[in-house]
Amino acid sequence: MQDYDVIVVGGGPAGASCSAFLGKSGKKVLLLDKAHFPRDKTCGDGISGKSMRILKELGITDAIERAPHGKIHGVMFSSPNGTVVEIPIPKGNAQKIDYGYCCRREVFDNVLYQNAKKYATTMEGFQVTDLLTEDGVVVGIKGIGEDKAEAEFRAKVVVGADGANSIVARKLGVYEAKPDHWCAAIRGYYKNVRGLTPNIELHFIDETMPGYFWIFPLENGYANVGVGMVLRDLQKKHVNLKDAMNKAMKDNLLFKDRFAQAELVGDIKGWNLPFGSWHWKAHGAGWLLIGDAAALVDPFTGEGIGNALLTGKMASDAINEAFTANDFSEKFLKRYEDTMRAELDPELKNSYNMQRVGTKNWLLNLFMGKASRSAELRDMIAGTLTDSHSRNKYVSPLFYLRVLMA
Repeated sequence: MQDYDVIVVGGGPAGASCSAFLGKSGKKVLLLDKAHFPRDKTCGDGISGKSMRILKELGITDAIERAPHGKIHGVMFSSPNGTVVEIPIPKGNAQKIDYGYCCRREVFDNVLYQNAKKYATTMEGFQVTDLLTEDGVVVGIKGIGEDKAEAEFRAKVVVGADGANSIVARKLGVYEAKPDHWCAAIRGYYKNVRGLTPNIELHFIDETMPGYFWIFPLENGYANVGVGMVLRDLQKKHVNLKDAMNKAMKDNLLFKDRFAQAELVGDIKGWNLPFGSWHWKAHGAGWLLIGDAAALVDPFTGEGIGNALLTGKMASDAINEAFTANDFSEKFLKRYEDTMRAELDPELKNSYNMQRVGTKNWLLNLFMGKASRSAELRDMIAGTLTDSHSRNKYVSPLFYLRVLMA
């Protein structure tokens, strides 16, 4: 049995960022993943301004620039009645980030993982099956390698970064799947989609309400196309997401010409995402959860990469403090969750409220109609693309009164 300072389970954006930050600080890190990189990951592939800040801190933006990607300079919305609004990312914003990326996870995650390998011991093809505990404290993991042999590894801290179906969260007994706070989604890669621009597209259309249809531009004229819906609504309305997406591409006036010559590349793939509108515990004696394993997906956009990267950094900071204090107790590691909740909860709450507003066709039609005619309103929306705190405007009754009066 080998001992490490920290074991990170899962080599996606959360685990790779956490491992790199910890390794840079001198910690002996073991990073485990059941897959081999590069590997595909079903996702919308959008990389936000929040992500860009962490990527810069990791020093890998140049590597992303060299990799295949689409560069994003704004967002296009449409309402159920067909009103279309384009919102550019504002230049000269406080975050000094005026673009994002759309990068296939097979590419993006591999860049992050290869960077993490510089700072951590990595093991691919290893399936974690259980946690090692002593007197209620997590002290390591056990699992099965590619040779089918069981192995155990010990550490002062185990970080669960193993995604929406986290085995770590399940073994800790904190995992919950609540239909009101989970999203079901599908996506496919298409070529020959007409009219792609440097915008991610979010379309609130009858075929996919209450949810949205997206088109995200990739490299070389390819696009990530998909549909997402709250699991509760999917079950209640008995919606087949694949049928809904195909109907939108074939019959909706906004898309039928754009997809007339489009070709699916590969398969349509589906997945579920835990929204951050429902909490499960993300810390304890000897363990932390980060990224999707901590249920931190944005309830409005469905984006999870930014919070994955950010919590990877937050967890590394808390773990370094724990080593300095030589204290890995639940009480000490609570500082990670306190910091994380203080940073993310206001944004997640506002996004949840926006998600609920987004189920009302009449309000979406009104809102998009006003935005299409009002430069001031478009500027207000633009502010939310780089500043999550600006979303507070959208949960205030005064804001909607202002829209009605516009």
